[in-house]
Amino acid sequence: MARIVAVYNTERRAAELRDMSYIRWFRMAEALARLGHTVDMATAEFRFRPHQRAIPMAARLRRIPLGRVRWADYDVIKTLFHQGFDTLRRYGGADHPFIIAKLGSVVASADREGIYFHGRTRKHLFATQQEIHRRARFITVLTPEAGRLWVEQHGDREGILLVPGAVDAHPPPPGPDPYPDARRPRCVFSGNFYDHRTDANRVLAEKLNQVGRLLGERGARLYVTGVGSTRRFDDRCVTCLGSFPYLQSWDHLYHADVGILVAPGRFLHNNESTKVYHYLRAGLPVAAEAGFPNDHVLRDSGLASIAVNGDMAGVADRAVESARQTWNRDAAIRFILDHHTWDRRAAVYDAILEAHGLSCAR
Repeated sequence: MARIVAVYNTERRAAELRDMSYIRWFRMAEALARLGHTVDMATAEFRFRPHQRAIPMAARLRRIPLGRVRWADYDVIKTLFHQGFDTLRRYGGADHPFIIAKLGSVVASADREGIYFHGRTRKHLFATQQEIHRRARFITVLTPEAGRLWVEQHGDREGILLVPGAVDAHPPPPGPDPYPDARRPRCVFSGNFYDHRTDANRVLAEKLNQVGRLLGERGARLYVTGVGSTRRFDDRCVTCLGSFPYLQSWDHLYHADVGILVAPGRFLHNNESTKVYHYLRAGLPVAAEAGFPNDHVLRDSGLASIAVNGDMAGVADRAVESARQTWNRDAAIRFILDHHTWDRRAAVYDAILEAHGLSCAR
């Protein structure tokens, strides 16, 4: 089996599962460990206390101090997002012969519609991509669109992997009802709102305020929960519940009537919506605005209704209708379990490792 070290960022706080990037980091590491690989997660926590971990670690999985990693001790280095590869370079591991670099949104050499990184930020990300193209053995993207953009921008090459987002196969059972009001239809947007200085935050707030107002006129209420700035939200239309630890956050899905999905623009060029997998795994009907590369997951699940992009009244109407409709929730859950769990995603990496002699008994 392979010895793998997973690298993300240099944040000094103890890792906590609230942000989807951390959730992906830990869940993929756990899935690889379940396959029998030994996985270390290199973190830069301010005070590294192996016996006082914020997150329980599974078998064959541990957290180690980033500053003490000996990169040559590992068969594989797996970096997460552009930031993970930047961290690897900063700590001297970018010359390792077997790097798997996972990307989120792929950027182009110039600003492009549907990619919400601009100017200096986009230039830095593109420069990181150039280094990844040169140094990484494998490059992981979320969508076929991202893979095509990579080839367009950096040239064709072997080793581009498609590994979309995913969800826990076995989330926690339902807990207490976290909502503050009585049982009028509850619609929830659960996810990342981004920093208030970003275009994505501005657009999401504008759309969700509009959806919230329209839902209120129809006798329902919109709640938002997750990480990011909520200063732009209108509390007359939207109830902001805050962010919660990942396992606790499932209760907002279990006790809602409808999950809401809106796009942070006219469309996303190559970055998907991860909340889709969580809504559906919870058996939560979805009222969505079109615009994501993985909209097909909603359609294939049979548990969603999709309005055209920009039609917030359509999203609100579909949410109210979805709350009243009888759905085959079990079929949608089975669809997610069959196709979109972390174990399904980790199998892509395991096949690659096996092809390189790293899934055999050693």
